[in-house]
Amino acid sequence: MNDHHVPPEAAEIHRFRTRLGLPGLIDVHTHFMPERVLHKVWAYFDANGPLTGGLAWPITYRQDEAARAALLREFGVRAFTSMLYPHKPGMARWLNAWAADFAHRTPGCLHTATLHPEPDTEAYVREAVEAGARVFKAHVQVGAYDPADELLQRAWGVLAEAGVPVVIHCGSGPARGKHTGPEPIARVLARHPRLRLIIAHLGMPEYEDFLDLAERHDQVLLDTTMAFTDFTEGYLPFPRRALPRLAALGDRVLLGSDFPNLPYPYVHQLHALDRLGLGEEWLRAVCHDNAARLFGV
Repeated sequence: MNDHHVPPEAAEIHRFRTRLGLPGLIDVHTHFMPERVLHKVWAYFDANGPLTGGLAWPITYRQDEAARAALLREFGVRAFTSMLYPHKPGMARWLNAWAADFAHRTPGCLHTATLHPEPDTEAYVREAVEAGARVFKAHVQVGAYDPADELLQRAWGVLAEAGVPVVIHCGSGPARGKHTGPEPIARVLARHPRLRLIIAHLGMPEYEDFLDLAERHDQVLLDTTMAFTDFTEGYLPFPRRALPRLAALGDRVLLGSDFPNLPYPYVHQLHALDRLGLGEEWLRAVCHDNAARLFGV
């Protein structure tokens, strides 16, 4: 790559990848959704809605869909997700239809689906799995539901049996919800120990509680989304005493970013992980190898 022919940020990310000897990055936490839905999400951030914790949250990558997908490719992201989520019943099925089409027409996108507790959850989750969904997104905070809700139990069973991972925002950051925190997730895992849950944002701010769950359940993984960045460390810092535990779980930590809904440049997430000093082997695993093994890419 000639640094003069690419955006400066892409060139910086290329140098990061080259130093680690990576063929690319795999980002398990990127958001693509119908444009009118995404614009409503951006408007919520612009208005400092309650779920943002009252933080100023400027969106760094407000381009159109095609430009955003192209930018990830320029960054060397060889596989990514289209994290989307319903905030009420009746949305998940049509979001899943959109996501299936988006994955079909977007190189590098892992076919993503979502769910919400409702009478037909098991049916549309099974339909999505049979249609080739590789990963699901669940958002306990935005959806305002108990992940251990009885309406979700059969769906969790379908996903556990199929081995399809679920990226789940269940920590209480940036704002606490009625059903956020580790306790509801522990109840889910008690009933579905084979369920592959990827705890978004390392479970912030209950980092150590979610490390406990990962240490007890070998199917639980964690994604790094926004963790260790200057933005997050300013209000929900990761406890430095827990870094050895995170290092020990190095084969179950995955790169996540929250692209495009970032209040800083994408490369800052990579620098934030690098400066932890956990070593290049850990970084290679987190930024590529763990997800490559999980998704077979």
